[in-house]
Amino acid sequence: MKFSEFFIPTLKEEPGEAEISSHALSLRAGLIRKIASGIYSFLPLGLRVLRKIEEIVRQEMDNAGAIELFLPVLQPSDLWEKSGRWKEYGPEMFRLKDRNKRDFCLGPTHEELITYLAYLDLKSYKDLPVNLYQIQVKFRDEMRPRYGLLRAREFIMKDSYSFCRNDDSLDIIYKKMYNAYCRILERIGLRYRVVEADTGLIGGSSSHEFIILAENGEDKLVFCPECGYSANLEVSGSSPGGGSGSCVNCGKNLKTEKGIEIGHIFKLGSKYSDRLDARFVDVDGKQKPLIMGCYGIGITRMLAAAIEQMHDSKGIVWPVSIAPFAVNLIVTTGKNEEFLKAGDLVYRILTGLDVEVLYDDREVNAGIKFKDSDLIGIPIRFILGRKFLDNKLIDVEYRKDGKKMELSLDSIPGFIKKLNTANNLKSPLNE
Repeated sequence: MKFSEFFIPTLKEEPGEAEISSHALSLRAGLIRKIASGIYSFLPLGLRVLRKIEEIVRQEMDNAGAIELFLPVLQPSDLWEKSGRWKEYGPEMFRLKDRNKRDFCLGPTHEELITYLAYLDLKSYKDLPVNLYQIQVKFRDEMRPRYGLLRAREFIMKDSYSFCRNDDSLDIIYKKMYNAYCRILERIGLRYRVVEADTGLIGGSSSHEFIILAENGEDKLVFCPECGYSANLEVSGSSPGGGSGSCVNCGKNLKTEKGIEIGHIFKLGSKYSDRLDARFVDVDGKQKPLIMGCYGIGITRMLAAAIEQMHDSKGIVWPVSIAPFAVNLIVTTGKNEEFLKAGDLVYRILTGLDVEVLYDDREVNAGIKFKDSDLIGIPIRFILGRKFLDNKLIDVEYRKDGKKMELSLDSIPGFIKKLNTANNLKSPLNE
């Protein structure tokens, strides 16, 4: 993709509305634009990152045996009335009426609707177990939207729901989802902890949160360096003022950390199947309630959390796994015909190797190109300057650590192959 033909409206100044780094950099790098409080448009660069995150999530869900579907955002109130959550959910729910004055909501979550589908179609133990997931827009009318994508009113989430015969079967799927979430975060390259958590409005017998470690995170957790125990403050019983207390498992002192909740998984049991009459005929011929689990992970939140964890004073530092492009090709001047021909040549070589490359062919000075490159955070920079015209050598720079090397044209295929191998992916540089 040529920069001159793409849409990347970067900002020089720090946005006044941004309270934390991820919000400021998302705006400055041209990933998002605010439409209203807690509502954002995703611009082309941000959308490319979202699609990378979605694909990793989709692969891990499929590998764990989950099956993708797509549910409506608009949900009728009667399902929520049956579950008892129409009033319980409170003012965070967006409610509306159709032209016939019937009540609906914009789904903040989908337990009611998926349980209704189970009521319609899961009739026998032979249909079980099943784990269904979607990647869908959710709506929550936050009282105080803040931190950009981290507390938005419209956001994208992967939510899945399992239906089983019994608790033993639920335990198996729950563990699969737990492991899948760990793999997702590890593939992206995020530092995280899994903590025991309160079930809250969703309900159920137990739950775990997946927390991305970040200094600006709103969530507080405690952990034990000795035995590995970790929990959020509510479950641990520790005081939020810093007195973290001792570990319930080993008695050693607990330490506190801050982070961003990125995922939450629950053992729901029969809470929703009882209320919405979702039953199946078991092996013994008796009707029993479906045993449920639900598993959510924030797609847009992951984008923001990655920036919060991976940035420096110059801008974003994307990992290869979710970077909008793998290589930023920079020609130090767009006004010299020789430089442009050289840039076009290297661009053709890279695209011929299926590399996702952003070719900065703009007629602006090199300083602007380098600043934008640092801000956008593409992992590798290929620089064509006088050295290339004289010796046919490309200057290669790594965004993460500033490491530099020189590369000849003939060495490009080997460099890309080695990079793919180093990242342990079939092709981390292409779609």
